[in-house]
Amino acid sequence: MKERALHAISECRHLATMTEEPGRITRRFLTRPVHDVHAHLRDRMVALGMEVRVDAVGNLRGEWAPQNAGKRRLVLGSHIDTVPDAGAFDGVLGVVMALEWVRLAQQDLLPMAIEVIAFSEEEGVRFGVPFIGSRAVAGRFDPTLLALKDGNGISVGDAIRAFGLDPTTVDDARVHADALGFVEIHIEQGPTLEAESRSLAVVSRIVGQTRLSIEFGGQANHAGTTPMHMRRDALAGAAEWITVVEAFASRTEDLTATVGRVLIEPNAGNVIPGKARISLDVRHALDAEREKAVEELLTRGRVIADRRALGFECTRQMNEPAVPMDERLTTYLAHAVEAAGFPARTMASGAGHDAMVMATRLPAAILFLRSPGGISHHPAETVLEEDVEAALHVGRIFLARVASEAGS
Repeated sequence: MKERALHAISECRHLATMTEEPGRITRRFLTRPVHDVHAHLRDRMVALGMEVRVDAVGNLRGEWAPQNAGKRRLVLGSHIDTVPDAGAFDGVLGVVMALEWVRLAQQDLLPMAIEVIAFSEEEGVRFGVPFIGSRAVAGRFDPTLLALKDGNGISVGDAIRAFGLDPTTVDDARVHADALGFVEIHIEQGPTLEAESRSLAVVSRIVGQTRLSIEFGGQANHAGTTPMHMRRDALAGAAEWITVVEAFASRTEDLTATVGRVLIEPNAGNVIPGKARISLDVRHALDAEREKAVEELLTRGRVIADRRALGFECTRQMNEPAVPMDERLTTYLAHAVEAAGFPARTMASGAGHDAMVMATRLPAAILFLRSPGGISHHPAETVLEEDVEAALHVGRIFLARVASEAGS
């Protein structure tokens, strides 16, 4: 297993060289480096005796079906796109590990078909909408997405055609009805497992998420001639509220609330800000807690705005409920973790993953690997050899358990 773990890590680092930007790992939906990633992974799939195809949104799909396969198939996978200046393991590790799990199933002569999917898009970087790949597989692809355009004016439909695919056949990307479930192997992208000195965890649910755009409206005016008590400073009001957001989230268990973007008008050093537009991202594993937190934070924002004679407007951009993972598959994974000699640990995922989309179509589960330093979406992102080896041991046990019912 150690040799295969080292190979998996090496594969991820090799795929990281396939990038739009020399010296930085950047690979967006259906850009030129995706051809190189497909070619490399296709060779690996063919070497494993898998039948390979690319669906209409650019998902690379390999299927291994032994002659004695049962009636049901297991689907494994993750994404191959990245954020700008990314790390080498987010998403890609899940694809590489899926192929390693296929190898284990072959070695153990398991009578079960396995499909591996390298999703073409998850991050939402190029067109501003995430999960294009898994939406198509789950049968949730909205045809209006084809008209979305990137920063160069290229639409999703144009990008698909330029890649040599036909956007009119997206419906054919839907996962087969014989699929019994979907499993994603992914780095945690956070510090919890490292803080607890654990290699692995099983995800119980993916947290719900609300994203909002807030605008504090004041009056732009001269910085030198307007007395402090007569100002309607939009940025000062926003700044006060931002500290309230941080303090409130810090006091609320399992809640995260983040202001990640601030836009100021007129954004001049000698002018009182007349407008401050800020983002708010609120997440919690329990939808009721998240929704209650959002309403409380908005109420506090309005109070601050009223006291400062500012306008306060809110636009909801996303309101996604928490997605529970399948209880049966999650239990199988947890038992496999214990059987492999590791303490069982379940946790919620604070980040979204393809599994949350696939869960609307199939039973879904996620296995997390520790993220050293809690770092992800950054060049310093990495994994530990011992954790990858642990995930291989877990995979062998888990696949045997699932294969036992695949023929039913």
